[in-house]
Amino acid sequence: MSEIPVKDVTPKPEKSSETVNMYQKREKIYVREIEGLFQKIRTWSLWALMLGYFGTAWLDWGDRQAVLFDLPARQFHIFNVTFWPQDFMLLSWALIICAFGLFTITNFAGRVWCGYTCPQSAWSFIFMWIEERAEGSRNARIKLDKEPLSATKVRKKAIKHIGWLIVAFWTGVTFVGYFTPIRELVPDIFTFGDIGSWGLFWIGFFTVATYVNAGWMREQVCIYMCPYARFQSVMYDTDTLAVSYDFNRGEPRGKRSKKAKAEGDTNQLGDCVDCSLCVQVCPTGIDIRDGLQYQCIGCALCIDACDSIMEKLDKPKGLIRYTTENELEGKKTHILRPRLFGYAAALIIMIGGLGYSIVSRTPFELDIERDRGRLYQLTVNDTIQNAYTLKLMNMSQEAHTYILSVEGLDGLRLLGNTEYSLDVNQLHETTINLEIDPEETRMSASKANIEFVITNKETGEEVTREESRFIAPRA
Repeated sequence: MSEIPVKDVTPKPEKSSETVNMYQKREKIYVREIEGLFQKIRTWSLWALMLGYFGTAWLDWGDRQAVLFDLPARQFHIFNVTFWPQDFMLLSWALIICAFGLFTITNFAGRVWCGYTCPQSAWSFIFMWIEERAEGSRNARIKLDKEPLSATKVRKKAIKHIGWLIVAFWTGVTFVGYFTPIRELVPDIFTFGDIGSWGLFWIGFFTVATYVNAGWMREQVCIYMCPYARFQSVMYDTDTLAVSYDFNRGEPRGKRSKKAKAEGDTNQLGDCVDCSLCVQVCPTGIDIRDGLQYQCIGCALCIDACDSIMEKLDKPKGLIRYTTENELEGKKTHILRPRLFGYAAALIIMIGGLGYSIVSRTPFELDIERDRGRLYQLTVNDTIQNAYTLKLMNMSQEAHTYILSVEGLDGLRLLGNTEYSLDVNQLHETTINLEIDPEETRMSASKANIEFVITNKETGEEVTREESRFIAPRA
């Protein structure tokens, strides 16, 4: 079997020696609207993302907001689970899982995260949709920008920017609504209530950030600001699915000659008709026919564009498609490979570990702090006392009554309240004293290990226990 010829897409020496000024003025990209399979997939994913982002903030869970990051109370509610600052390790664990998930997806199918679910891409596509409706098609927008200032031009530009600002403003309001109850925040905004300086600041900040990033910068964020574009290559291999141009089938490119085709000319051109539609629909303005480039976000708009042309020419689709480097070179593609298996295995193990940690974590937190102002106190009754400050946190989703006791030293008595009723996610701070008669202690050292035990009054089950120290004069 003869080898399939491979086209060399390495830039020519004269092009590779050219320099690009990093501070040169941005050339505006006029993205052409296109319909197709992958655009439909993106539309559905975009609706799901927007519904999740804008809708979740309005969901209730019992008597509180379903997802609420209550910073003043230091409680982070996510449906039926509440996280406290002590659970910061779980947050770190979740972020590491997200990173490995990104590694796994990238190794398997390239930058599909960027093309379908990245917030920058999602909001950029929304802003481009508004721009298309306000100013017209790609050619109409190019013509409009070249026209002198007129009432029509001002009207179209105004409609576009008003639409952008509405989406950006509501994005900022929703973001703040995850930190301040949104059912109170929204009425305060429209009635000029007490939002607070920090609330106003963050609403303004995210409004401006969304408006600038999705409306003006767009591809600049993906190309220059996002670090993912730079290190993605270390996760690619020759079996990674990526949006690619089949140069073996498409070259040499050129316009179709119906006469030559009718006469059976053997020197016909390849399937690529050099229509540049794949470039016109690209949100980052690249030509996918030049080979894999770090600017490509894997959105597959060029696939929809090329397939529409191939369909009109009665040629098979897939001149541009999701494929691998090995397939383009006529080699076998290996789906299951060591790197992908390693990423996936690590991801599954970490997800399982995080899930187990959340399910099995103790629904109660007990923090103990000894009185640092004094080691111990000799009372008028000739007893030895130690003072402690206890913080009891009910981290479950039900109210409970708890019993406090102490173990580890014979004759040790607890002075203070031993029964505490705590509501859902309630934090209670109290001060207690432990007392012992010198005759009853058999301490050969200046301190002894003790344990504070918390028991659920309703069930009688031990909830948690924490170790501390009792300090006394040496026997």
